Amino acid sequence: MTTIAAVSANFTRDLDQNYALITDLVSRARARGVDFLVLPEAAIGGYLSSLGNHGDTRRDAAVSLPPAISLDGPELARVGAIAGDMLVAIGFCELAEGPDGTPTRFNAAAVLDGSGIYGNYRKVHQPLGENMSYASGDGYGVFDTPVGRVGLQICYDKAFPEAARVMALDGAQIIASLSAWPAARTATAEDLQQDRWTYRFNLFDSARALDNQVFWVASNQSGTFGSLRYVGNAKVVDPGGNVLATTLLDSGMAVADVDIDGTFAAMRAGMFHLRDRRPDVYGALTEIAVTQGDLAHA
Repeated sequence: MTTIAAVSANFTRDLDQNYALITDLVSRARARGVDFLVLPEAAIGGYLSSLGNHGDTRRDAAVSLPPAISLDGPELARVGAIAGDMLVAIGFCELAEGPDGTPTRFNAAAVLDGSGIYGNYRKVHQPLGENMSYASGDGYGVFDTPVGRVGLQICYDKAFPEAARVMALDGAQIIASLSAWPAARTATAEDLQQDRWTYRFNLFDSARALDNQVFWVASNQSGTFGSLRYVGNAKVVDPGGNVLATTLLDSGMAVADVDIDGTFAAMRAGMFHLRDRRPDVYGALTEIAVTQGDLAHA
């Protein structure tokens, strides 16, 4: 059996707060025998304080942006030291050379333990002006780890079925989806568990797991940061789309014991979505460019 935990917690610009919280979460996870702990998007340094045209998403508003760190810097090394032999996925703002050779910020994630980094990912799909603060990634990787083959996604990526599918086809057994997913900005529900953005967050998690018959581990920020109010709902979902454990709106950990090989054998014995695809009729997925205006007049 493999024990997986998805975290819902609030991370800020205060790195000392971040490391103290990570240390506490790892300690609690270790006490429960967790093998793989998935922390939220921007767990090092916090996320943007607002989205859209609100000023603080400007690239030149550096004072409001999370600290940018490199893959080989001391920040991730410290997380690895805290994790020890526990596998951890974590989100952060990466500083790396961009396509034009200049230092560039990426909304990034890595999967690591005390022995080093197994793989890293840069967010591909950017919502609501996030491109004013980060450059986008250009691909999806799947990484061999002590718990199996793991793929990484960040937040809005989960709205795009192609993103999860390409990782499932590359052998992903577990997809870790790290988020800083807020409630709706307008007409927010009084009960956040009933908010329409909470509903979408949860629906995407179950749908992507079932689409691809993989284990889906969704972490999320909780509480508030700037103008954003997060919806929590960290969860572990099995390849049938069933939620095995969830935090709902609360901070904490959703923990589940899973039999990866046994579950795959059972779930894929009959209906096997990857085997039964028809790529010969899917050409339009990449050949047709659709704009918002096209859709409005469809």
